Amino acid sequence: MSESGLREEICRYGRSLFERGLTPGSSGNISLRLDDGGWLVTPTNASLGFLDPARISRLDSAGRLVSGDKPTKEIPLHAALYESRGSARAIVHLHSTHAVALTMLPEIDPRAALPPMTPYYLMRAGETALVPYYRPGDPAVADAIRGLAGKYSSVLLANHGPVVAGDSLEAAVFATEELEETARLYLLLRNLNPRYLTPDQVSDLVQTFGLDLPSHHDHDGHDHG
Repeated sequence: MSESGLREEICRYGRSLFERGLTPGSSGNISLRLDDGGWLVTPTNASLGFLDPARISRLDSAGRLVSGDKPTKEIPLHAALYESRGSARAIVHLHSTHAVALTMLPEIDPRAALPPMTPYYLMRAGETALVPYYRPGDPAVADAIRGLAGKYSSVLLANHGPVVAGDSLEAAVFATEELEETARLYLLLRNLNPRYLTPDQVSDLVQTFGLDLPSHHDHDGHDHG
C-alpha cells in the first residue's frame, strides 16, 4: 500500500475507534512502521476521530520528525515495542475504559493480566503483560517494555491503557478491541467463579493456530499457563 493509502488507513481506523468510545478526547495514538524504517504516527493532542491524513507525523528511522505535525509524546513506548517485537508493523495505544479499569485491580498478575477466557482473546491478543505506572511520555516506560523481551504483543500500562502491536494495522486494531472486550468480560464476571479455558483447551489452540504465547515458552517445554 502507498504511503498516502496508509495515512488514510490510520484515519479510518482511528475514527472507528473514537466513534465507538474506545479512546476519548485527544487520547490514544497509532503508529505504522514503513519499509524504509521510518514511521507514520498520529500527532500530539490529536483526536483519533478527526485526523487529517496530511498532518500525520512522518518520522525517519532515527525517530526525527520529517514532515507533518509534532508527534505524540508516547513515542518511547512505540519505539520500545517495535525494537523488541521484530514482527510488529503497527501499534495501537488507547485509553479504553475496561482495559484501564483492569489495570487497577489488586489481583492482576503482571505476567498474565487476563485469564484464558475466550479463544479469540488468545488468537488475537495472545497473553497480556501489565507494567507499572509511569507518567505519560516518561522514557522509563521504554525500559519496562524492553524488559518483556518481546514476548508480548499486548501490554497494559497501569492506570493508563493498552498498547498493542500487530503485523498490520488491522491486526493491531482487532487485537486491541479483543483485549478491551475480554477486560470487560473479566469485570462482569469478577468474583462469580466463571469457567475459563482449561490448559488442554489452550494447548489445543496453540497447536491448531500456531499461537506464540509466553506461557508456552517454559524452558522445560511444559505448559504452565
